[in-house]
Amino acid sequence: MKQKVTLKQIANELDVSIGTVSKALRNSKEISEDTRQKVQAFAKLYNYRPNNIALSLKNRKTKTIGIIIPEIVHNFFSKVIRGIELVANKKGYNVIVGLSNESFSKEVINMEMLANGSIDGFILSTSKQTMLNQDYHHFTESINQGMPIVMFDRVISEIPCDKVIVDDFEGAKKAVEQLIAKGCGKIALITTKDYVSVGKLRTQGYLSALDSHKIEAAASLILKISEEYDSEDQLEGLESEIENLFKDNPDIDGVFAVNELYALSAMKVARKLNKTIPEDIQFIGFTDGMLAKHATPSLSTVSQHAQQMGEKSAELLIHRLEHEEEEESYQTVIIETELILRNSTQ
Repeated sequence: MKQKVTLKQIANELDVSIGTVSKALRNSKEISEDTRQKVQAFAKLYNYRPNNIALSLKNRKTKTIGIIIPEIVHNFFSKVIRGIELVANKKGYNVIVGLSNESFSKEVINMEMLANGSIDGFILSTSKQTMLNQDYHHFTESINQGMPIVMFDRVISEIPCDKVIVDDFEGAKKAVEQLIAKGCGKIALITTKDYVSVGKLRTQGYLSALDSHKIEAAASLILKISEEYDSEDQLEGLESEIENLFKDNPDIDGVFAVNELYALSAMKVARKLNKTIPEDIQFIGFTDGMLAKHATPSLSTVSQHAQQMGEKSAELLIHRLEHEEEEESYQTVIIETELILRNSTQ
């Protein structure tokens, strides 16, 4: 039985690039007659058909980039989009934004819809449900059919594509070391479940900082927030979880939270319990958004330089769109974090 093949498999079999296969199937005069005939004969033999997720593949340039993000009401993602747009517009590209709402199925639907003749490539941050399911077929199909992807922030290490991340581990470690330097000895961590890549790395940074200073990492001081409470419309449940953490551990004098929502919610709960900030408890969060600056007291944070992350993501994607590489090599760009100290720390 003839098996279904992809552009990548044809390219590997004939020892040519995916771009060469794509052009040969379109009878491009850039490809030699001999190569065109070989590619077309192989494709015919194995009944090659373009996958729906890549119908726009090289057939025509749309000069449009698809962006898929997990949520829209988030200062971090807004800044990333701004960075992407700045670079894209300068290069003559437009952008279309799709929203997964942390849903695997919506992420897949967005990719299929946008790839159906609308865009030339994707920039995306993976949804939590995709990471939980560990089902990455939609990414693999897109790449195998020749449509490039750049992942940012929440990336999947197994997917061969360009990536832009921050040093989550070192950023978290620096934050916790700052709390230790300011006299904190009982530092709580408010984090995500381990399947979320950035939360896992920030948790590891927290543990490393404690270990470096010979401070015991007590399990009772680590609160992993359930997904059901990880949104702005479930703040009551989130605050209840944090309140239980404080009541069970009344000697907490420092809190590191892996995102702005957790940090600000924890500060609210601390005030409710008549704790003074920063005298009784000091707080540092991750992601430097507008709310952190205008909170009372203002929140010390680890800045991810989101706009820079967006700019670099756009540069990588546009370079790949405009310069076909014979060798498939991908890069991971690491954006350095910055610790911004405000009134929630001493």
